[in-house]
Amino acid sequence: MSLAELAERKGPNPRVLVVEDEDDIRTLVRYNLEQESFRVDEARDGAEAYDLIRRRAPDAVVLDLMLPGMPGLELCQKLRADSATRALPILMLTAKGSEVDRILGLEMGADDYVVKPFSPRELVARIRAVLRRAQVNSAAAAGPIYERGRLRIDMGTYEVFVDGQERQLCLREFELLRFFVEHPMRVYSREQLLDLVWGRDVFVEPRTVDVHVRRLRRQIERDDSKPELILTVRSVGYRFNPEALG
Repeated sequence: MSLAELAERKGPNPRVLVVEDEDDIRTLVRYNLEQESFRVDEARDGAEAYDLIRRRAPDAVVLDLMLPGMPGLELCQKLRADSATRALPILMLTAKGSEVDRILGLEMGADDYVVKPFSPRELVARIRAVLRRAQVNSAAAAGPIYERGRLRIDMGTYEVFVDGQERQLCLREFELLRFFVEHPMRVYSREQLLDLVWGRDVFVEPRTVDVHVRRLRRQIERDDSKPELILTVRSVGYRFNPEALG
């Protein structure tokens, strides 16, 4: 199912699935979201959440990292590997606040993260930010096809093929790749990429760009340890080199 088809299923108020095993935190998140007119579904573990998502995809997921049974990271991976939920915005909610844990969540495909204890107002603001970004990309889904050398990108279906083989990209990786191919050879700093790809209302660190560039290189480069397409410009940022596609 494409991102556009998912968008057609959405109601007038965004539906958010809160996946959290602690009752008091789940109730707190639900209360604050409902005060802002969100529709809220709940799940206490990863398996229950996955079943709910398969039956009725929400507009976004607030996902605790530490869950009984299926951990949050495993659920995030499963959602990103499924074409029907690949573009589903995921915000990690976790008590683990170290840089390693935050990067790991982003590596698995999360769009943003909030560390416990958290401000309910900040949580709502971040959910609005990831939803807004998803809506912008949904509206622009009927786009052209980029094809050069071994790389083919269908902007309408969010599909990416390298040497004829489909690559499984999460939404943010796709957005970053699309931005690069639409702005070849120009160098962009991490801060510029955050503003232009993530949006100015997203609360993530410049380090996030490095994580997604690394993931994207694994998908499209012949050898991600020696990148030819997404080049690092030392002390500045990154640029896309389409000449390496042939």
